[in-house]
Amino acid sequence: MHLPWLVKYQLASTIFIIITLTKVTCFYFNFLTFQKENESDLLLSKNSLIYLDAIQVTPDIRGRIHDYSGRAFYNKPYKLWSKKKNQIASFNTTFVLNITPETTPGGEGLAFILTSDTTLPQNSDGEWLGIVNATSNGTSQAGILAVEFDTRKSFTEDGPDNHVGININSINSIQQVPLINTGVNVSSGINVTFKIQYMNDMITVFGSMTGFEESMKTLLVSPPLNLSNYLQEVVYLGFSASTSNYTELNCVRSWEFSGVDIADDDNKSLLWVYITVPLVIVIIIIGGLAIFFLYWQRKRHMEMPEDAYPRIEDQIQYSSMAPKKFKLMEITKATGGFSPQNKLGEGGFGTVYKGLLDNKEVAVKRVSKNSRQGKQEFVAEVTTIGSLHHRNLVKLTGWCYEKRELLLVYEFMPKGSLDKYLFGDKTFGNNTLEEGCSSTLTWETRHSVIHGVAQALDYLHNGCEKRVLHRDIKASNIMLDSDYNAKLGDFGLARTIQQRNETHHSTKEIAGTPGYMAPETFLTSRATVETDVYAFGVLVLEVVCGRKPGSVYAQDDYKNSIVYWVWDLYGKGEVVGVVDARLKKEEIKEEEVECVVVLGLACCHPNPHHRPSMRTVLQVLNGEAPPPEVPKERPVFMWPAMPPSFKEAEDNSLIQGTLTPFTEITGR
Repeated sequence: MHLPWLVKYQLASTIFIIITLTKVTCFYFNFLTFQKENESDLLLSKNSLIYLDAIQVTPDIRGRIHDYSGRAFYNKPYKLWSKKKNQIASFNTTFVLNITPETTPGGEGLAFILTSDTTLPQNSDGEWLGIVNATSNGTSQAGILAVEFDTRKSFTEDGPDNHVGININSINSIQQVPLINTGVNVSSGINVTFKIQYMNDMITVFGSMTGFEESMKTLLVSPPLNLSNYLQEVVYLGFSASTSNYTELNCVRSWEFSGVDIADDDNKSLLWVYITVPLVIVIIIIGGLAIFFLYWQRKRHMEMPEDAYPRIEDQIQYSSMAPKKFKLMEITKATGGFSPQNKLGEGGFGTVYKGLLDNKEVAVKRVSKNSRQGKQEFVAEVTTIGSLHHRNLVKLTGWCYEKRELLLVYEFMPKGSLDKYLFGDKTFGNNTLEEGCSSTLTWETRHSVIHGVAQALDYLHNGCEKRVLHRDIKASNIMLDSDYNAKLGDFGLARTIQQRNETHHSTKEIAGTPGYMAPETFLTSRATVETDVYAFGVLVLEVVCGRKPGSVYAQDDYKNSIVYWVWDLYGKGEVVGVVDARLKKEEIKEEEVECVVVLGLACCHPNPHHRPSMRTVLQVLNGEAPPPEVPKERPVFMWPAMPPSFKEAEDNSLIQGTLTPFTEITGR
């Protein structure tokens, strides 16, 4: 069914209004230190105050400081869950504590709390940590969640000195973990950084004595908490603490909070609605009339041809470096009418055929008419790879758009794609490996393949006039010529960047192939130089190990991946054990293998700031630089990623920038 232009426009406008009126916000605040002027942003109990650039949750005074309790809250409430929306919020909060014992041991501890009642309970000093008192302990009237950082064992059921626990409506923890073997000392008298993540109704607590990400350790992971059964929908966020005959200074030195705001809009000001809706309606009316007039003018002078993609040629011809345009008849003849006998295989969005064009063997990709994004990937490929020239990139020699057929013509790669050699598949499409073609690549060839792909990526990232993000690096997109030289192909998801110092591309949907995608991609939907490097790292491990990367569909599902497997063996000092068993031992160069494996792991570092640039990768592969240092244990993935203390400018590529998007894209 083909709708008139005006109807389509009005439909699109209606959708735009719906999207515009859907308000998604973030609840965020950040106190780098605490000053007197911040008192207006907080709710402080009578025993709490701001002093020496910190919140003193219990008093920091000369003289008697025993038997005190206190509370300090951010002054705006937070919607934790919504019965109306059937939704639970999620949040991350990071804070720095400094707990200094005044007795031996110190006492009693400090807690991060969520509650709807900001009143400090009477007689909540001592073992109660300002959370509850003897009357409210264990009752629903308490209505509180606490993550306690306890510094002294106060009663039989209490954990040992220096432990972390999760408490709901009680001083008795539903889960607690001693910190004696973690290297984290709550009451050390120095700054200790903690991070709490609440997601999917579960709490994870991280801690570090230095504040650097690489030293962050997972201290506790709670079971599902069902907080909607215990807490009211709206809560306040803050801290509580106490002293007894054992005393300590309980200081909060900084505090950052970021959470999804699911607050109902019913009671919020609708001023933005009153302004936006009439303005949008006026724009729709004027725009509709303008489009109707243009449509009527066009229809007067010519009959509108039926075309699936009416502007596709304009988009391609706009690129001055676009390759040759072929006629459909030429390509049909070259492929024998797209004969099944010439079928090489099926790619991400079409079928590939072998053909003879201008007396040269070519590979022709025929985009599927059912491909939801075939047109966008077609345009991306022609306008991106068509303007690039490098010995390690598959050359796009031509294209065709005629009678709704989208066709791409490439140089022919006689040895096919890399994946069939790595994973032992001797067939691809209706074709088999060529006679005399070994199904197992030697170590020398594998090293050459890795080096070739690295050169291709370095060219895309650093050698082009406009930096290119490939976004789909994987074994099936690496083609081999007659001499097994690697060439990177399939630029259907590639995106160019307008300026050389800009390096990210944001999308509405995740793009790439599961198993090759960096963990931050699932949170940011952002393509960067670093996400390309991550995929290259996975490819390196594949080439060395001869095994698939694993199907990873979320940032917390990486334990089945090749990255975890290799990192585990690397930590045990068994690097050579990851090498493809089909390789002959005498041809393996252990020192070279270890260098390549460590380089691959460095590229797969969970923190994008710690991944090497492709320029550095090439220096390592060329023997001009040692491989990057990689920890024996894979660091915990955390977001936002903590940057290192310094980094060379040319490697720093998480810079805001404007990109040239082609369309909304999806993972494949």
